[in-house]
Amino acid sequence: MTGFDKDWLALREPADRRARDTRLLQTAADLIERQADPHILDIGCGTGSTYRAFEKKLGATIRWSLFDHDETLLAEAEQRHGSQGITFIRGDLNDLSVLPVDGVSLVTASALFDLCSPAFIDRFVRRLKEAGAGLYAALNYDGVIAWTVSHPLDEVVTTAFNEHQKTDKGFGVSAGPDAWTLLSNDLQAQGYQVTTAPSPWLMDVPDAALQHLFLQGVVEAVADRGTIAKSELQAWHQFRLHAIGGAGSLCRVGHQDVLAFL
Repeated sequence: MTGFDKDWLALREPADRRARDTRLLQTAADLIERQADPHILDIGCGTGSTYRAFEKKLGATIRWSLFDHDETLLAEAEQRHGSQGITFIRGDLNDLSVLPVDGVSLVTASALFDLCSPAFIDRFVRRLKEAGAGLYAALNYDGVIAWTVSHPLDEVVTTAFNEHQKTDKGFGVSAGPDAWTLLSNDLQAQGYQVTTAPSPWLMDVPDAALQHLFLQGVVEAVADRGTIAKSELQAWHQFRLHAIGGAGSLCRVGHQDVLAFL
């Protein structure tokens, strides 16, 4: 599966924290607090950003398992949070048969399911239902990117980027921007009560470093598609870079949060 650099994860975490829908996050925390001996499994945990999002909303007695394929990111998470009440597990999400979800009250994930294929999402939801666990899946990219100052190529670039999001990221051909809808529909079909809420990134002047890296990622993905002339893409990129830090610097990147309980 696709890996992520811990510096990129650290840079995006403040934007993620602001973007998360606070109502869904609090509802998930309240539901967990009412359960006897609750256990949370965070999949694709990275350095523990979802754990940190819940940290001040849950009691210290909640058991957590943090699961990721990247031992460097797991080591960073353990260094930051220690092992008190937390188990760190290295594993491959593609093998859902060994995912330690049995006995888990809530599975959490952030910025994960838009990387996954429709078939993976379907298998995951069925595994979740077998275990009787709930799901909090935040920050699923929904395909919407907008800037306060427009450029003639914005729509074309976004379309090409969204097409690239539907290539294989390690879980089969990704659902990309459609993932949150597929996930919600599959959960409802399995009898879950599902609530969704928008959680857009709003990047402005203080997020200049994040905007630079985000734009670089967009340009690389669009160039890979080959649907826009190199000179035109470079001109668009320079226009967007110049806008950062000035009037019209706000960039909105759409995401959706999904909360599901039986």
